[in-house]
Amino acid sequence: MWTVFIVLLIAAYLLASIPFGLLVSQKVLRLDITKAGSGNIGATNVAREVGLKWGIITLLADALKGFIPVVFAHYLLGSSTEINEALKGMIGLSALLGHQFSVYNRFKGGKGAATCLGVFLGISPISCLFSGIIFIILVSLWRYISLGSILAVFTMPIWLYLMGHSTFLILLSLIISLLVIFQHKENIQRLIQGNERRWQKVKLH
Repeated sequence: MWTVFIVLLIAAYLLASIPFGLLVSQKVLRLDITKAGSGNIGATNVAREVGLKWGIITLLADALKGFIPVVFAHYLLGSSTEINEALKGMIGLSALLGHQFSVYNRFKGGKGAATCLGVFLGISPISCLFSGIIFIILVSLWRYISLGSILAVFTMPIWLYLMGHSTFLILLSLIISLLVIFQHKENIQRLIQGNERRWQKVKLH
């Protein structure tokens, strides 16, 4: 089991390191997304600078980077014990680190909200649903993608606790959430200052 775990841990990091937002923007518009808009390679900036369709594709790709390793771990390691659940959480953390610190992009990456979504979707779909509802409500009311992402991620450990998951997994989810929130530090500063960019309609192509 431990050999499988180590292989999955490494594979999760390498898979999640693929900078899909950067690749999509280069392929579609020959645009370096790191020098456009917010400079982030995530789905929101891709949607704004390249087009909504490509932002959605980036979102799905980044989410799958977290979802696929966790699902593989579920089937290869099992889910009957707290140890195996903790191992899946560690693989999810490895995927997040791959996205945020990509080995293919000089250890730079995205903020990790979509990859975090994929990780927890593979671990606890119901918890993801609750956080997703919070995200939708907040974005609908105030149109801040960053605010919705931060609070959706922030509440994830709470849902996992209420769903009865292991203590170690809850602690791992807290680490994952804090990493994602930390990557939003500039957004938080702009939210406090009142000059964070709101979500608006973007081009569809």
